[in-house]
Amino acid sequence: MYQNFNEMIKTIEKLKTDGMYGGDFFLTWEKTDDEIAATFAVADALRSLRERNISPAIFNSGLGISIFRDNSTRTRFSFASACDLLGLTVRDLEEGKSQIAHGETVRETANMVSFMAEAIGIRDDMYIGKGNKYMHEVSDAVDEGYRQGVLEQRPTLVNLQCDIDHPTQCMADMDHIIHEFGGVENLKGRKIAMTWAYSPSYGKPLSVPQGVIGLMTRFGMDVVLAHPEGYEVMGDVIDVANKNAAASGGSFKQVSSMEEAFEGADIVYPKSWAPFSAMEKRTVLYGDGDMEGIDRLEKELLKRNAEHTDWCCTEDMMKRTKDGKALYLHCLPADINSVSCEKGEVEASVFDRYRTPLYRQASFKPYVIAAMIFLSKVKDPASALAELEKRALPVRNFG
Repeated sequence: MYQNFNEMIKTIEKLKTDGMYGGDFFLTWEKTDDEIAATFAVADALRSLRERNISPAIFNSGLGISIFRDNSTRTRFSFASACDLLGLTVRDLEEGKSQIAHGETVRETANMVSFMAEAIGIRDDMYIGKGNKYMHEVSDAVDEGYRQGVLEQRPTLVNLQCDIDHPTQCMADMDHIIHEFGGVENLKGRKIAMTWAYSPSYGKPLSVPQGVIGLMTRFGMDVVLAHPEGYEVMGDVIDVANKNAAASGGSFKQVSSMEEAFEGADIVYPKSWAPFSAMEKRTVLYGDGDMEGIDRLEKELLKRNAEHTDWCCTEDMMKRTKDGKALYLHCLPADINSVSCEKGEVEASVFDRYRTPLYRQASFKPYVIAAMIFLSKVKDPASALAELEKRALPVRNFG
């Protein structure tokens, strides 16, 4: 881990980040190892500045546009916090109050909201084959607007969760892990169990488990994906995980037992998700406007979920982990037994014991998002960060 701010700067100086300048952040596996490492380092540097009451703002004006096509608490406020940290004002595009309902095209909407926008954050995670595609359509539209001189600046697009990946969440998770274990150098050979867990709700996105196996396999860790039969994730992401594990010297395997996944694990991430095949089917049904079909699918999936209520992060399950003290992760909100539901993903006693670490895990997300934007807007991030520290404008003035 870094000893001080200067060490963060020296680390960033050694990393090649040219490819991030002027670009977007869609999927973690589209970024190089240097670019991933730089995102963590810049996030930590921005956090260091703010903790010392030094403003990390690189903008004097401008907008951060947020487009949420699914509900959100942590990611919505993390994006707003990140934009504010860098000096931007956030505005939500509420599609129900826009001309989108009257047939306005993606190209037109993207340009109309981007006249002073420096960043656009989008969450579109519910429909297979749709979310990531929509983000690229917005990116292409603003890119064209910038090339043609309609936009004075080219907004950076940040994936705040799509149907494939949840990069801001998984990068925040990883930064939390790095800090908990005292540095990335201490992660090689650590076992992380990404496991399905029971939920009394249906249709939860696959992007978190896919994002976890697509990112954690890059660090030489032993990554295990566990789920009951029929709860498979995208095959393309499994290929990414296998490729990453081979390149990093770690391992990746799939098992059908939560107990096996937890055995000796250093980190556990029990989280519910819907079967990939069911999510594909739901996308088609929504596209056809078949609401009766949606109702039947929901009942079918809830019934299937109910067959696996034993997939729960219990005290007994945690005893199987390394020394019974694995780091418990969750993207939140969790389905907590006898709290948010009768039966769910985790026992209340386990969740309560890890509540503070879970909040700490979430606290990395604003800085990760800010780092993604920062690296897209700044050619020489190390020099820019050093200049921010030298400038030392306060975040807060205390009376």
